Amino acid sequence: METMELHRGRLIDHIQLVVRDLAASRRFYEAVFDALKVPIAGAGDDYFWADELFVSTADSAAAQGSLTGRHHLAFQARDEAMVDAFHKAAVANGGRDNGAPGKREYHPGYYAAFVLDPDGNNIEAVYHGPAQRSAESVKVTF
Repeated sequence: METMELHRGRLIDHIQLVVRDLAASRRFYEAVFDALKVPIAGAGDDYFWADELFVSTADSAAAQGSLTGRHHLAFQARDEAMVDAFHKAAVANGGRDNGAPGKREYHPGYYAAFVLDPDGNNIEAVYHGPAQRSAESVKVTF
């Protein structure tokens, strides 16, 4: 049995994606997480997980036989180069481009890239710029 550290006070505790092809998803996410410097924390025959993301097959007990729908997940990057590396690794490992690396108008300094994973989930890596690294809150209009 694996143990993990719990972090209180965050909005999201964990996310589960239920995928059609676990091997394809694992190749994709291992490459993405390698670019983001996040290790795969555990795995079994029908799942793997890293940090707070759990990915499983529909046959796993936790999935209850159903695939998840399309989601948008955004991973934090340390800098623009890490966003670039994320995009390159994702596209080279089964992802489809959904927005090349570049500045976005969400707030000053927002630099991101978007890819679709093997199940069509919109996966983003974002660097908020040096001005956004402090504990200040940022108002974003959608």
